[in-house]
Amino acid sequence: MTKLIYEFSEGNMSMRDLLGGKGANLAEMTHLSLPVPRGFTLTTVACHDYQQKQTLSDGLLSELDQALTHLSQTTGKQFDGTSQPLLVSVRSGAAISMPGMMDTILNIGLNDQTVEALATLTHNERFAYDSYRRLLAMFGNVVYGIDEATFDHVLTAAKHVNGYQSDLELTSADLKQIVNDFKAIYQQSGKGEFPQSPKEQLLAAINAVFESWNNHRAQVYRQQNHISESLGTAVNIQEMVFGNAGDQSGTGVAFTRNPATGEKKVFGEYLLNAQGEDVVAGIRTPQSIEVLHEDMPEIYDELMAIAEKLETHYQDMQDLEFTIENGKLYLLQARDGKRTPYAAVKIAVDQVDEGLITKAQAIQRVSPESVSTMLHPEFDEGALASHTPMTTGLPASPGAATGQVYFTAEDAKQAADAGEKVVLIRQDTSPEDIDGMIVSQAIVTSRGGMTSHAAVVARGMGATGVVGAHEIQVDYVAKVAKIGEQVIHEGDWVSVDGTSGELYLGQIKTTSVGVKGELSVLLDWAKEVAQMGVYTNADTPQDFQKALDFGADGIGLTRTEHMFFKPERLVQMRRLILAEDALGRAEPLTELLKMQQEDFYQLYKLAGDKEVTIRLLDPPLHEFLPHDEEEIQAVSQQIHLAPEKLRERTNALKELNPMLGHRGDRLAVTFPDIYQMQVKAIMSAVIRLHDEGLEVHPHIMIPLTDSKSEMAWVRQLVIDQIEAMMSDQEFELAYTVGTMMEMPRACVTADQVAEVSDFFSFGTNDLTQLTFGYSRDDVGSFMPEYIKQGILPADPFQTIDTEGVGTLMEIAINKGRQTKAELPIGVCGEVGGDPASIEFFNQIGVTYVSCSPYRVPVARLAAAQATLKQQ
Repeated sequence: MTKLIYEFSEGNMSMRDLLGGKGANLAEMTHLSLPVPRGFTLTTVACHDYQQKQTLSDGLLSELDQALTHLSQTTGKQFDGTSQPLLVSVRSGAAISMPGMMDTILNIGLNDQTVEALATLTHNERFAYDSYRRLLAMFGNVVYGIDEATFDHVLTAAKHVNGYQSDLELTSADLKQIVNDFKAIYQQSGKGEFPQSPKEQLLAAINAVFESWNNHRAQVYRQQNHISESLGTAVNIQEMVFGNAGDQSGTGVAFTRNPATGEKKVFGEYLLNAQGEDVVAGIRTPQSIEVLHEDMPEIYDELMAIAEKLETHYQDMQDLEFTIENGKLYLLQARDGKRTPYAAVKIAVDQVDEGLITKAQAIQRVSPESVSTMLHPEFDEGALASHTPMTTGLPASPGAATGQVYFTAEDAKQAADAGEKVVLIRQDTSPEDIDGMIVSQAIVTSRGGMTSHAAVVARGMGATGVVGAHEIQVDYVAKVAKIGEQVIHEGDWVSVDGTSGELYLGQIKTTSVGVKGELSVLLDWAKEVAQMGVYTNADTPQDFQKALDFGADGIGLTRTEHMFFKPERLVQMRRLILAEDALGRAEPLTELLKMQQEDFYQLYKLAGDKEVTIRLLDPPLHEFLPHDEEEIQAVSQQIHLAPEKLRERTNALKELNPMLGHRGDRLAVTFPDIYQMQVKAIMSAVIRLHDEGLEVHPHIMIPLTDSKSEMAWVRQLVIDQIEAMMSDQEFELAYTVGTMMEMPRACVTADQVAEVSDFFSFGTNDLTQLTFGYSRDDVGSFMPEYIKQGILPADPFQTIDTEGVGTLMEIAINKGRQTKAELPIGVCGEVGGDPASIEFFNQIGVTYVSCSPYRVPVARLAAAQATLKQQ
């Protein structure tokens, strides 16, 4: 029979899939003899069983009774005891940390009798009833679905009537009345009274935590962070320790390094006389962990020693939750801490330098996608100088962000869906706000500290974050925020500096950031490890220079058609297309030749000894022509062609399905002079640079090939032009002519195509279109629903479809290398910068990927991780 419950003493850190991250780490800390309150874990297997049956099995209930009996024996307390009551927390814990997304209930076991017993036992009636009101509010919200604001209103009213500023001022009498008012809320809700039976409370709490795996915020978080839906959550049941037991008690969170900057120094916050949710929810703004050193120096020293021990043990920055009960320290959780991308890179590189981890471990520690956020702009110093901050909060998550203000998650999401850049400003955030937080450029709260929910989630998502900006007062009804006399209305533009914690009115200019510091070191390590090269798709020197700054190995794709869309070039391109014969094409071809010579010269000169692959003209000619009457009239004047003649010629070139029509190498067959002009331009640039002392080895790519005979015909056209250009030169030229593999037919006949091709480069955009029968331009009308319904796991234009498109690629690679064992093979489609796709490409033997400049560092790190994973 499968064991469904493990005591902490029975587990260890390797059992994450079964015990969840929290349960595995509580077990590990127990083995390390750290001060962990006793308890046990219901496994993820029990969760799956519950989800199937929608009830707790008899086997689980039997094990639960045994576990409770043993917990009573070891603690000397009784569940539902009238002298020594055993109270427990019920907390979720998935294998992969999902902070705040699932449910927790504290103080289970309190009722009208045990609250009196707790008051007598502790000689602290106020503490007992404070714990009881907390249970009533959490249980009512989590189990019965009563809006937590309903309880908050009662609490706020009680403080208002008595003129209190803080919850700590509430007396025993106040709290007793609040308890009665909270019970009345249950009755008014129509969902039943609060259960007085501790066992009934416990079972309801377990059910609620299992069910919270599928709540909306947890599902959104998993989708955002690519966490499998099948993992399930464990449930941890643990003896309660109380941070709200008086002035020698407290609760806090500590990171073994700064989660925002990566600085090697324990960073954290704590609250005296509080329970854990007070810190995380941002209800009270906590003190720095440094203050604990003044208040309780022995506790501080013990915490510092534990922090160092756990970081060394886990070999990673740790996020610790602790409680102090009457001068005794307890550890409630240790997990790998959420950190900003900046901090993740710094911590990984520093820990290598400290000898704690290897370079390979450091490479695997950093999410490739998170690196892209490090390359986003910062505020321009000159522009910033002319702005005065409206207010300053705590710099929870660095970065520079500008957007329009919204005050609720729903409004923020609606605005983002409409294409707006959004900044979410709230008093504080809760897990229910996840939809709005995900779409926001920045998150700002007036309450909470650096370990509050808003701060943790912002760091985890790589969003700019500022918390604890106390001067901000949000009026959700009027949809405004006030900072003194300054009023910010919904839709106003603000700029947020997550590095300084400053908030500005209006939009501030930004500047781009390069690869530097620890990121440069990490990417150098990645380059040493990766099997695949990382090239860029670039059509201009500006794009190419940016890619080189980011460490690109060269250009894997230059789309020459992008060079023709500048106004002066578009005129010549249109003259070329609208000409009726080769004689009419001669003049515009001559003009375009001059332009392309300079284009290629600049790219080759910038590349130096790096490879540049140039793709000859690919798109349908209709893309360059006017599309409506107004454009026809304007173009008619530009090229001196009568409107009716232009209209007639445009109509003649129209195709029913142009993406499958007259484009790519089909243009070379019907208009060979276009490709000849482009090859002339390439060779002119090569010869000019040779004369200047730079050797260039051109790589020329033919698009849309679907057969050996077609490729052979176009290849010969290119080679004849190269040889004609080189006939009067005194140097030997090494060059390659390859094909873009984007036709399913080319993939399944790749052994033949390879006979006349020097390299393959997969154009996955078109290969995906032709494999699925999807138009990339039109999938927006149904793709979101396909993903939502689970028909497709992801958009195949963003992440490679390994079963279909991937199989065609694998066939092409295997067949191509049967013909030429060392055949270079690249990927230059959209998925060339996608980490999940890169892992697959590494498995099937791709030589290099090519992606947009800003994806180069992402691809570099992903390629290294793919290599390490395969090893």
